[in-house]
Amino acid sequence: MSERWGYPRPETEGEQDSSRRGARPGAVVTGLGLVSPLGRKPAEVFEALAAGRSGLSAVPEGHAAHGWLPAAGIAPPVDGKEVLPPTETRCVDRFVLLALAAADDALADAGLAVGRDVDPHRTAVVLATGGGGLETFEQQSHRRLERGRPGVSPYLLPGMLSNMATARIAIKHGIRGYSSAVVTACAAGAQAVAEGLRLIRSGDADVVVCGGTESSLHPTIAAAFTNARALAQGWEDPTEASRPFDSRRNGFVLGEGSAVLVLERAEHADARGAGGYADVIGWGASTDAHHPTMPRPDGSGAADAMRAALANAGLTPGDIDYVNAHGTGTRIGDVAETAALNAVFGEHRPAVSSTKGATGHLLGAAGALEAAVTAMAVARGTLPPTLNLTDPDPACDLDHVRGAARTGPVRAALSNAFAFGGHNLSLILGPASTRSTR
Repeated sequence: MSERWGYPRPETEGEQDSSRRGARPGAVVTGLGLVSPLGRKPAEVFEALAAGRSGLSAVPEGHAAHGWLPAAGIAPPVDGKEVLPPTETRCVDRFVLLALAAADDALADAGLAVGRDVDPHRTAVVLATGGGGLETFEQQSHRRLERGRPGVSPYLLPGMLSNMATARIAIKHGIRGYSSAVVTACAAGAQAVAEGLRLIRSGDADVVVCGGTESSLHPTIAAAFTNARALAQGWEDPTEASRPFDSRRNGFVLGEGSAVLVLERAEHADARGAGGYADVIGWGASTDAHHPTMPRPDGSGAADAMRAALANAGLTPGDIDYVNAHGTGTRIGDVAETAALNAVFGEHRPAVSSTKGATGHLLGAAGALEAAVTAMAVARGTLPPTLNLTDPDPACDLDHVRGAARTGPVRAALSNAFAFGGHNLSLILGPASTRSTR
């Protein structure tokens, strides 16, 4: 089968001697940048997750989504002047600002400067988003209705286009190699990481800046999800609203933020003395071909993606110690993912948790944030619990990590991301193959 669908292809010369997990080389995560509802510093975000702290809150007065969302995962503010010259901040949507802040932090965390430590033409950037500059489009639409054609800013398109996070990162850091934007809804962030692995395996890049970004906490999106009855409702305490796999779950909590990973060839990282958090060692993708918004009830599409990721990594189900589940807290989605996990893993029951209980659902950025969390889980040997999982649904019969984190070596971990449209993406991560670790 073709590499593009996440199945293994025959090894080429030069891959035979790889010392990394599986039969084929992985991509080392040497840097992380997060702008999340739990904060910006990766270590602090992970420690909050491990301790069972929530990043969810009521939407404060003065926020655009106040009165529209009962609870949300709100990312820290990013001042445009923090990431761009003042003359370039006009009509730059928040989703771009979040991405720039996360990319700056990830490259700093990796100790890597493009042009100094890596050839700009051997560096790639792949950023994902679900909606792109929705806020900018909505604002400019209002201006057109109020003032007609003269009211629309000439900066509308560079402010709202979904590829602008990718483009702005490339411009700022002088990245001259491959670039793309992934827009497969809630699977997009994970797919961007998978694209990074493909680029490094194929020899098309030595370093890939990849991840996802989303800014969707504004009235129109809130109204759409509310009217679709997708959001958690009726919780007096907003920190209790997101409840993946719990019997009382009644929808997801909308979140925002950005997560960027720096992926690198192990030899390249070793040559500059960089340490790794973990290796991305496999990926798999599938499509449900079933319904625009609902997964296949038996989870067969999700199971296809997980099996493809295992095959791509050269692993068996028994090699997986931990699964960071997609686990949004919806009635149908959690049951379908449970069916998929049980179909893939059978009697081998890896530990499972969903970090969306603490962060909410970051849509196009979710898969990237969860890949970053999974990398830190592998590096630390710590599995964060699912927040608010007090009474597991019998239909979600899994080995849940709940109540407290678990500790111990993680040989390999799987991270799932599924999306409207039936897009399914699974990533597999293992211990870092660099000489030093983070």
